[in-house]
Amino acid sequence: MLNIFRTRLHQGHRTIRFPDEEPALPPRFRGRPVLDASRCPEGCSACVDACPTQALTATADRLALDMGRCLFCADCVSACPEGAIALSSEFRLAERIRDRLVVRSGERLDAQELALTGELRRLLGRSLKLRVVSAGGCNGCEADVNVLGTIVFDLGRFGIQYVASPRHADGLLIMGPVTRNMREALCKTYEAVPEPRIVIAVGACAISGGPYAGHDEVHGGAASTVPVDLYIPGCPPHPLTILEGLIGLVGRARRDRAEGTTP
Repeated sequence: MLNIFRTRLHQGHRTIRFPDEEPALPPRFRGRPVLDASRCPEGCSACVDACPTQALTATADRLALDMGRCLFCADCVSACPEGAIALSSEFRLAERIRDRLVVRSGERLDAQELALTGELRRLLGRSLKLRVVSAGGCNGCEADVNVLGTIVFDLGRFGIQYVASPRHADGLLIMGPVTRNMREALCKTYEAVPEPRIVIAVGACAISGGPYAGHDEVHGGAASTVPVDLYIPGCPPHPLTILEGLIGLVGRARRDRAEGTTP
């Protein structure tokens, strides 16, 4: 017994202090893209050609990258001969509006408030119970969603919990591209959640279909089947990205994003 207490004292406090303190991210962390179209050589499309999910588009004077399709693989960064694309250390990526996931060169979007409003805020603003649905995912997003329950992140301290039944839930947290075999199950799970209900799409697959977009066996993400209230991009999103989005829904104010900060 004494050894147990000694070990516990030696380990110290393991839960991160986010959001009260900024988290320590690894040097290789891949966050919000930073685009500089002024560096693009005329006629160059190397980054667009390198993107495996067609997340990048380029015109004569502007680059645009859809984080809802992006896998954060950094192939575009490696392919660009002039360094017009970089992946910053900004992990606050969640958005309520789908179009806000598109990052455009020369355009800076202020951090949008994620908190629920109106009747949803009154009912769910202090506590959120979510039914997790893997709609054909590869288990990458599922792993990072599950890790939020560990002592490091301790999702429950914010009043957010995963529940076993949709009838006990306030909403759904969906991962995966919504395969043909999972669409009916997703619809039934959504209908079993009492109204008012919310839907959170986690990861590129749940937002756009990810690398499976356009395949005959998938439906192109959660929005193809149910209305989505929050988008959390990534492949998979970092646990801090997911956590920041979830606590934003229950009214924890997000800080201004550090645009242009590179690792």
